[in-house]
Amino acid sequence: MRALLCLGSAMPGRLHAQAPDAPAEQQGPVPGQTGAPAVPTGPSPGEPGFATQLFASSRSNLLGDIYGLRSFLGNYGISLGLTNSIELFGNVSGGIRRGASGNGLTQFGLGIDTQQAFGWEGGTFNVSGFWIYGGNFSSRFLGTLQTNSGILASPTVRLWEIWYQQVLADGRLDLKIGQQSLDQEFMTSQGSSLFINTMMGWPLVPSDDLYAGGPAYPLSSLGLRLRAQPTGSITALAGVFQDNPPGGPFYEDGQRRGASRAGINFNLRTGALFIAEVQYALNQPSEGLLESAPTARSLPGTYKLGAWFDTANFPDQRFDDTGLSLADPNSTGNPRLHRHNFSVYAVADQTIWRPDGDGPQAVSVFARPMFAPTDQNLIDFSINAGVTLKAPLPDRDNDTFGIGFGVGNVSRRASDRDRDTAFFTGAYTPVRGAETFVEITYQYQIAPWWQVQPDFQYFWMPGGGVANTADPSRRIGNAAIFGVRTNVTF
Repeated sequence: MRALLCLGSAMPGRLHAQAPDAPAEQQGPVPGQTGAPAVPTGPSPGEPGFATQLFASSRSNLLGDIYGLRSFLGNYGISLGLTNSIELFGNVSGGIRRGASGNGLTQFGLGIDTQQAFGWEGGTFNVSGFWIYGGNFSSRFLGTLQTNSGILASPTVRLWEIWYQQVLADGRLDLKIGQQSLDQEFMTSQGSSLFINTMMGWPLVPSDDLYAGGPAYPLSSLGLRLRAQPTGSITALAGVFQDNPPGGPFYEDGQRRGASRAGINFNLRTGALFIAEVQYALNQPSEGLLESAPTARSLPGTYKLGAWFDTANFPDQRFDDTGLSLADPNSTGNPRLHRHNFSVYAVADQTIWRPDGDGPQAVSVFARPMFAPTDQNLIDFSINAGVTLKAPLPDRDNDTFGIGFGVGNVSRRASDRDRDTAFFTGAYTPVRGAETFVEITYQYQIAPWWQVQPDFQYFWMPGGGVANTADPSRRIGNAAIFGVRTNVTF
């Protein structure tokens, strides 16, 4: 279940052509999204205290200003963040077996604005960590490649990110160095960030094809990232990162391997992961008018094109180092190694309907296809797409409804190995193909600091159509699951 090694949206998740980071805020979604979580900053001075106006619209955190503590720290450029997500899912049909389980994620972080702190202009320091707890619903009940929740991960307490960012050239350029999680800035989609399924955050191709799912939630790697904005509508991102957070062999690269369990495996001993992305923003608000909504005729959109290249060796999905099928009894069992790996991807987010240019209601669509070579990769193609409706009901301006789907295709080389296994063993061996899921969700904003999100997902061909371990004579059945997530910003 290598897909479990990368979570998609824990809550806050990844971002899209945005301005330089604010203290303690990762480039990504808000609590409840499918990217990896981002710690929110504290409230502005003057926000309600803990004991007053608990559900006030101006209150961005449950604890408010904590009797002046956040305001005091803010005077020195320090911001604190704490969020908690808890969810419960139940499988009512198909999968490995029926049942329910819960899990959760607490994220904490600290940010420092270096100009406020000690006069160093344009600098931001950020450190964040996790407490991940609960069972793994997907592996216990579903057996899917596209795991049902972006906060599922091996239980542990872990340092996540620790980096320094410097803004240059009047904000047109910024550099970030340190331990980073790629899902906060690369491959992000504004529309997909609403959804809970992991692959709506960090997609299936890197989740299954990179070592340990790559440097994405709940893991991170040492690296260097450069962002440039040559024009108001074009942004370019590029970076190089250590490609293997745990540092182990491809098939034994768990989230809690060695020092990775605590998030302190700062190694540079394995391969390098190069990644680059170009973003084009259409009909965005002009500088100085960031709070103004586009008109109904000027519907905003963001389009991205990117690629990654990994210098490490990757195992063949079918053949061993002598040219025999890995399913052949005479095989050495050592896969043929391919030098390097790569993928290309595109992201599109587009608002297609807004009845009132000054109102919150809007319909937006998104799509994110990704491609990778078939020889050394289990997944050679994946896509996420969907539609979201902001303010779906009267007087519910901050709620969002969405319908989305994802497809992950098992590569031809891996499918051929299934055929070889059937030939050499004579036993029932399903030939894997594509796994598809659909997700229907509604994010209900009870208060600015509290969201509740009921969710339904249905999976066709879990695992791409693998045999059920409980009944090896049959494939895992199509699965229907119901769940709910709650996010609280403290």
